[in-house]
This record gives sequence, structure tokens and C-alpha cells, in this order.
Amino acid sequence: MTEVLFYHLQNITLEQVLPPLLEKSLERGWRVVVQASSEERTDALDAHLWTYRDDSFLPHASWRVADASHQPIVLIAEDGNPNRANVRFLVDNAALPADPEAYERMVLVFNGDDADALAMARAAWTESKSRGFEVTYWQADEAGRWRRRN
Repeated sequence: MTEVLFYHLQNITLEQVLPPLLEKSLERGWRVVVQASSEERTDALDAHLWTYRDDSFLPHASWRVADASHQPIVLIAEDGNPNRANVRFLVDNAALPADPEAYERMVLVFNGDDADALAMARAAWTESKSRGFEVTYWQADEAGRWRRRN
């Protein structure tokens, strides 16, 4: 069954949150696709993932590279699954994919200060529940640790 996790960003940016979440995914042996809402945003995330920390390497590529199918993390701007990922991250109001059942886990990261993002997250929550997916809601506490909320 597909699990859908909703990560509510407040007082923290996607650029701060995404790299650690991707690192945890790789530690678990998952293949990941990250879908942003535009090619420009995908390019910006690509650049950020190369430089977010001096002492680490996060192997990834954009869908444009010839060997995207061999990459553990692929950044895309449209629907698709070029690396046969079992986890899909949806950022910057990217819509649920046409084939959500194809993933073990989907992680929807949304900006809690953006009315459009909140509306999109609510609609995705409703759709995910109606499809019978297991859904969970996560929010960072004062110390920046993610806590599951009811």
C-alpha cells in the first residue's frame, strides 16, 4: 500500500529540509524521484544539492542526463519515473502523479505560509485518503525535529 507523508514547512525552507530527507531515503536503500513544478526550479534544486554541505555528497541527476535511469535520485519537472524509483517527493506544489500506486512512499513537502500550497496539500490529502493510502502529517517542532501530528 502506498504511504503518503505530508511535510508542512513553516519557518524553514525546502532547501534546508530536502537534503536530509533524501539522505535518509538513500540510507534505507530507496531509489527516489523528486518532482518540482518547473524546469527552472528543478535546475535550482540540482545546483543546491551539489553545494548544500561541504562534507557530503548526495548522488543525483536531472532527468536530462543520459544515465538518469542509473541514478539513485533523479530530479524531474513533469510526470515520469526515469530511475524506477519507489519513493517520490513532490515539492513546490507538484501534483500527485498519474500512477501513485507505483510508489511505496510519496512525500509531499508544502509551504505552510502559501495559501495555494495549503489548498493543494489539502486536496492531495483528500485524494490520498479516498484512494485508501496511508497518510501522515509531519510538522517541525521548535528545535527543528519532525514530529508526527494528528
